[in-house]
Amino acid sequence: MRIPKQQIVFRKNVLALSVLLCFNAAAYAEDDVEALTKPESSIGLGAGVSSGSSQTRSIFDQYNGLRKNSTNLLLDASVIKLQEETGLWTRLEGRNLGLDNREASFSQNKQGDWKYAFEYNEINHQEIRTINTGLQGAGTTTPVVNRVALGKGADLNLQLQRKAASVSAEKWINSSLLFEASFKDEEKKGARMSGTGIYCSSITGLSRYTCSNNASLSGALFLLPEPVDNHIKQLEAKLNFTGDNFLLTGGYYGSMFNNSNRMMQAGITGGLYGTDGITLISNASVLSYLTSPVALAPDNQAHQYYVSGNYAFNTTTRTTFKYAHTHATQDQDYSSFGVAGNLGGVVDTTLAQLGLTARPVDKLNVVANVRYEDKNDKTPEVAYNRLSNGTTAYSSNYSNSATKLNGKLEGSYQLPDHFRGTLGIDYATVERAVPPSVASLAAQDLTLALGGLREKTRETSYRAELQRGLSETLNGSASLVHSRRSGDQWTLYNATGTLPQLMLDRTRDKARLAADWSPTSELSIQFNVEDGKDSFDTPQGGGMRDAKMNSFGVDAALIVSDNLKLTGYLNRSEQKLNVNNTNVYLTEIKNTNISVSVGAVGKVAGNIDVGGNVTYLEDNNRYTQSTLNGSSIVGAQLPEVTYRTTTLKLYGKYALQKTADIRVDLVHQNASLNEWTWGSNGTPFNYSDNTTVTVRPNQSMSFLGASYVYKFR
Repeated sequence: MRIPKQQIVFRKNVLALSVLLCFNAAAYAEDDVEALTKPESSIGLGAGVSSGSSQTRSIFDQYNGLRKNSTNLLLDASVIKLQEETGLWTRLEGRNLGLDNREASFSQNKQGDWKYAFEYNEINHQEIRTINTGLQGAGTTTPVVNRVALGKGADLNLQLQRKAASVSAEKWINSSLLFEASFKDEEKKGARMSGTGIYCSSITGLSRYTCSNNASLSGALFLLPEPVDNHIKQLEAKLNFTGDNFLLTGGYYGSMFNNSNRMMQAGITGGLYGTDGITLISNASVLSYLTSPVALAPDNQAHQYYVSGNYAFNTTTRTTFKYAHTHATQDQDYSSFGVAGNLGGVVDTTLAQLGLTARPVDKLNVVANVRYEDKNDKTPEVAYNRLSNGTTAYSSNYSNSATKLNGKLEGSYQLPDHFRGTLGIDYATVERAVPPSVASLAAQDLTLALGGLREKTRETSYRAELQRGLSETLNGSASLVHSRRSGDQWTLYNATGTLPQLMLDRTRDKARLAADWSPTSELSIQFNVEDGKDSFDTPQGGGMRDAKMNSFGVDAALIVSDNLKLTGYLNRSEQKLNVNNTNVYLTEIKNTNISVSVGAVGKVAGNIDVGGNVTYLEDNNRYTQSTLNGSSIVGAQLPEVTYRTTTLKLYGKYALQKTADIRVDLVHQNASLNEWTWGSNGTPFNYSDNTTVTVRPNQSMSFLGASYVYKFR
């Protein structure tokens, strides 16, 4: 007779508790037994104070809910109850309830029988930059551009607020069958940075149409924040079957996106437009372009049905499998743009995956899997934009269908003298739908930037790794990866255009060393070093030449005593991209990232716990331009972009009594952001209407919080 699963779980819990009480009574304190049968609950109430203004702490406060007010309520709660006679668990939890990134949840469950839960959370992103503008109706679908004197507009702070609510449930139908379901609704409102603009010139292809072949120097650039008001609904239901050697899951997942804002259309005041040749915009076609509707994210939905599982042939051989079919559509009506019908977007994706793990002999483990994905884009190909005469199409969508096939084979063998070797091979192919010619694209302007496309690419990777226990306290590993990507002939559109990086022939080499050292039971250190290079081969001069990366990391933990523990880490990574820009000059893009942290936790006295850490982060981007012969381009170098933060976090907890604590937190951060995108040498970039976007480059702030925590059972 098969015992129901919930009875098995209950009996295991009782048995484990009995063993602990009878055979380990000396090591198992009375408080630990109480923690199993009477879990602890707590409520924390306090206040936090932040120094400075919203501009001087905009980097620190962009996500944590402290931006709006200098003084904030700190409120957390965790209530956990167990009915011993029925095994019913009830949980009510809340975090940051006094801030605008609050979280709350409620759940009940009987282990091995049923469970349901409700969750709610908010995240409020505050833009770190301040906008000074004369724009009216910012963040709406009908903003009006109004030119003001430089720096004489109103300050505008953009924000995005996300609110999400979800409900989930599960039920054991019998000892082998589990049903799970969940639904989540997420609302996002606010505004984010966006804009529109055009510049008429004889050297810009777009001017042939929008500017009516007029090469006059007429144009404008406006900041128009995108109005955000959308909902995402996600629904999932699945059935899980558990057999003696067989697991199977079948289910449905759906995602529905609905945008309340279909488009944004700006108005422009008369002070910016005129035919006198003096005002900023003197070309009627440019005015028409700048005031034309801007499409926002359209409604769409996707529905997936899937089945997955695994089967154990025996104790050494197991197979896994998955099959899924997704039907995605985008059929929002375009009548608001004066266009009949809709895109009729349809993409059907089929995924099939099969894997095998086996140990054919004692010292050999083998892993093999294959994955097939077919994305069938059934969206009708239609010309959407036309020339100024309204007859000849100059841009059209084209099929984005693609078929991908990935395979992997890996073997790991236990060698003599504590060595373990691993060899692997990966194979991947991508076959795309590619328009055969420029004429079929009907997109003369798009080909100014697009050099060509490739129908099929294939890549083979070889991996080798050697692991060894160098001693009882030291383990190390070394690995090498070599891969080569190639493909069929290119369909070339523009001899001077840039070819897509993901389709270029590429040779990749990577090496990695890692070690784990524990010289004593109190000290552990982990190291890793990695180096790699990509070399690209393009039939045209423009595009990616090579890419390099290297990284180093070390993590350490030290137990000084029962009352003091130390931790720390150091990570440094560097990436370089060398790009050939249309056979004219070379650009080296170098990114360096450094992170360092040291922390400690300890007990000063029997009732005082303290801890803290200091963390330094640096992200640096450097752009170096040179001619093809390697000489530097004088006067054409872009400034570096550097972001740095130094953050100190300290906390102390004083136990007033067994059921009450006082906790104090202190955070201090120095942050600097040096970017030329929005300004240089203290002079902000200004849009055509004199809108400016600025950020305080050097920021320093402190946060002090104190809470009273009451604990109960």
